[in-house]
Amino acid sequence: MITRPNCKINLGLHILGERSDGFHDIETLFYPCSLFTDELEIQPAEEFRARIGANWREQDDLAVRAYRLLAGTYHLPPVYIRLIKQIPVGAGLGGGSADGAFALMMLNELFSLGLGMKQLTEYAARLGSDCPFFLYNQPMIGSGRGEILEPFDIDLSAYTIRIKVPRDIRISTAEAYRGVRPHEGMPLREALACPVDQWRECLVNDFEERVFAAHPQLAAVKQQLYDAGAVYAAMSGSGSALYGIFPKEK
Repeated sequence: MITRPNCKINLGLHILGERSDGFHDIETLFYPCSLFTDELEIQPAEEFRARIGANWREQDDLAVRAYRLLAGTYHLPPVYIRLIKQIPVGAGLGGGSADGAFALMMLNELFSLGLGMKQLTEYAARLGSDCPFFLYNQPMIGSGRGEILEPFDIDLSAYTIRIKVPRDIRISTAEAYRGVRPHEGMPLREALACPVDQWRECLVNDFEERVFAAHPQLAAVKQQLYDAGAVYAAMSGSGSALYGIFPKEK
């Protein structure tokens, strides 16, 4: 079985405060994109094997962790996992989370486990905060750590999304959260209700202030997107990828 896990962008990302468990409460709109996709293959095998992309450690891979998570409960037979990474790592595009979520769905189908969406979501949340979103793969408001999801109706059919990933800049989640301040601006749903060509004034990613201060070249890329005609540009997640939303006529 072969699938192509896709990436996501964040339309707005608000840091609401630190939790007692050390995580942060957030609010964001996850939006699926197919501009970058990985290739994930899982097949039954005589012994467990994993062939992961270059410079990608097996122990860190969420597809492998998804297998081991389910194997511990359902005594799954060995599998062969092959992953070709195309979604940039450390870019805020959710590539690892997508691999983990797609692996859960593939294993559920491959071995007829009969897991419903509620059970899959619980397993996905154990892999990572963004993982549950990729089970649904439709625009959704994420709250809590990002694992509490609610469908959100948004129409960007009149626009084209372009993503730029600066070379040699990877932002760890821990780095992005270090020193970040709780959101003080317009609530997310209110900002999203504004016309897209007004998002520049009201829709924000709270990570940008901190990350741009440490990596000013990212702020320059964002400005380049605006100079190229984007009606809205922002950093995705904790960075380093930036995206621009362009009218299709441009």
